[in-house]
Amino acid sequence: MKRILVFLLAVAFVHALERGRDYEKDKVCKELASLGKDDFTSLSMVLYSRKFPSGTFEQISHLVDEVVSLTVTCCAEGADPDCYDNRTSALSDKSCESNSPFPVHPGTPECCTHEGLEKKLCMAALKHQPQEFPTYVEPTNEEICEAFRKDPKGFADQFMYEYSINYGQAPLTLLVSYTKSYLSMVGSCCTSPNPTVCFLKERLQLKHLSLLTIMSNRICSQYAAYGKEKSRLSHLIKFAQKVPTAHLEDVLPLAEDITTILSKCCESASEDCMAKELPEYTVKLCDNLSTKNSKFKDCCQEKTPMDIFVCTYFMPASPNPDLPEVKLPLNKDVCDKGNTKVLDQYILELSRKTQIPEVFLSKILEPTLKSLDECCHSESSTACLNAKGPQLTRELSSFIQKGQELCADYSENTFTEYKKKLAERLRGKFPDATETDLQELVAKLSDFASKCCSINSPPLYCNSETQAGSTGNDNC
Repeated sequence: MKRILVFLLAVAFVHALERGRDYEKDKVCKELASLGKDDFTSLSMVLYSRKFPSGTFEQISHLVDEVVSLTVTCCAEGADPDCYDNRTSALSDKSCESNSPFPVHPGTPECCTHEGLEKKLCMAALKHQPQEFPTYVEPTNEEICEAFRKDPKGFADQFMYEYSINYGQAPLTLLVSYTKSYLSMVGSCCTSPNPTVCFLKERLQLKHLSLLTIMSNRICSQYAAYGKEKSRLSHLIKFAQKVPTAHLEDVLPLAEDITTILSKCCESASEDCMAKELPEYTVKLCDNLSTKNSKFKDCCQEKTPMDIFVCTYFMPASPNPDLPEVKLPLNKDVCDKGNTKVLDQYILELSRKTQIPEVFLSKILEPTLKSLDECCHSESSTACLNAKGPQLTRELSSFIQKGQELCADYSENTFTEYKKKLAERLRGKFPDATETDLQELVAKLSDFASKCCSINSPPLYCNSETQAGSTGNDNC
């Protein structure tokens, strides 16, 4: 714990270097002396890999080397009082050079139009979008030990880089804790008389922390993409689809609670925020929903809270019961800011009635709810709602139908069977198409379905793919 706390102060110093704030310097220089150069260097690798996930290993390494050099020099006894300002200014200027060795961000050119502190502030505020498709594949035990024995520090740096760029939306403290624990395991097992047995035992010990880190990355990635209100909407939709027999009072508190947890923990400096909050949340999940759905009840029989959370997270949508048509609410109650349950009830009913993935419903509901809100702020809300209602209803129905066409047969079949049925459907729709054209369309649409037709589909990717024409949905 002490090491993590010290590191967080070191992280604060790294941010301070970017921000150009002198008052942070003295405080963190003292902590740097306690941490030591090696730990500061290796753990800075986690921070900057997480901050710049599109950067190469070489670019991140260059940046870390510069920051460590700056830290050591400017924190040294008798250092020039202007060292800090001069070196941080040089660092930001170097980032703006055309041949800069540092990682690049799309917002860098805009920052480079500023000068001095304003430039540093702009650089520090840059954030990359979440990496929605982690590509990290753990090597075999033999490959791990071979690389470790050849160059222990090089292996450690490479691992921290690769793991952090892939799972960088997990809270920083979790990433630090897991990567340090993993490297400790490697150090122990690769020097053990029986590495295989050692790795087996150590991985069992690491399982909970590994799951917590990976799942935190998943849910925090969605939160980063959606923000607080859309995240609440997203979770409400998912609960409605997983447990369509549940009532609003069963699922709304759960959607609000998980959103609150994410807002608190995803950027928390507390080492145990997620570890404390998620187990408590799973108790509420099971209390509210285990009696409403047999699959949910099965999930609640898992051994640990983390296993329960993982089970419920990956639980697919349940077959929807025979429900009446859902009508968009267009009365004055929609505009009652003190009672949002009118719209929440509508979202619940629409979600369990329409079996399309959450990313589709969230995408079409956003402009729909925005239009309703605009009417509520107009001079005559009733007239506005009556005028816009039919058009909003048509747009909703059209988009939902396209989503159903894109994902038709996907969740009920194996991927191979789905592709066969998709090919048959397309042959019937395009009898004059060549076999090559059909195969290309099947490949494109099946790839889209594999990424966007499940209940936890990545919102940034799928939103971009559902722009007009980008998935070939007019051909489906």
